[in-house]
Amino acid sequence: MITWDNFYLFAVASICLWLTGAIFALRSSVRSRMAVVLTIAGITCLGIFIAGLWISLQRPPLRTMGETRLWYSFFMGIAGLLTYIRWKYRWILSFSTLLSTVFVIINLLKPEIHDQSLMPALQSIWFIPHVTVYMFSYSVLGCAFIIALCGLVHHKEEYLVTADNLVYSGVAFLSIGMLLGSLWAKEAWGNYWSWDPKETWAVVTWMGYLLYIHLRLRRKFRKKMLYVILIFSFLALQMCWYGVNYLPSAQQSVHLYNRNN
Repeated sequence: MITWDNFYLFAVASICLWLTGAIFALRSSVRSRMAVVLTIAGITCLGIFIAGLWISLQRPPLRTMGETRLWYSFFMGIAGLLTYIRWKYRWILSFSTLLSTVFVIINLLKPEIHDQSLMPALQSIWFIPHVTVYMFSYSVLGCAFIIALCGLVHHKEEYLVTADNLVYSGVAFLSIGMLLGSLWAKEAWGNYWSWDPKETWAVVTWMGYLLYIHLRLRRKFRKKMLYVILIFSFLALQMCWYGVNYLPSAQQSVHLYNRNN
């Protein structure tokens, strides 16, 4: 049976496969088949662990912060691979692997209690689609963040075009996630929106990316400023995801991870 105690085995295997795939991508002047195969293998390895943990816990592994980090690493691998296949940036797998590895290592260094308990509000049909759609949007916007960092250094027009496509996709999924969350909130607490600290930061994040989209459509802003907006929007996303947990005003939030009541 797969439990959290087995995580290090799957983590090491996934990281090794991702790193090897990233090396093949860097060494090839065209899209490397080995890079694609190895990255898929790493994603599959982590996916097997997620599926096994799901079966072991008898609930979706989406309740704790560690479990959401697990999904983020999984989706980050997918987003990086899709970006590599579509735009053929040799370095993108290195950066997506770095982000995935950081969250995997955090989970290794900070294991959490993963039991079968699930608070009543989480026993909803909206639980799985809301969280997984959010995690996927976070990973796609994570790739946009990587592109923005590289764009600040290399100033290539193609980077901005890539960022556009990633932001459009990421914001679409982010918006769907917010809509699903609102429907869930109405079912669980009677209100679609309550300006909970996490909800407030979700709006801040959403508005940041909408600002980028608006300015891009107007085509009147310098590239550097657009990249900066993307970077700050991604930082706001991190605040929305886990930063709010450390705010005094959020201690009574219904969105706190690890809450069991």
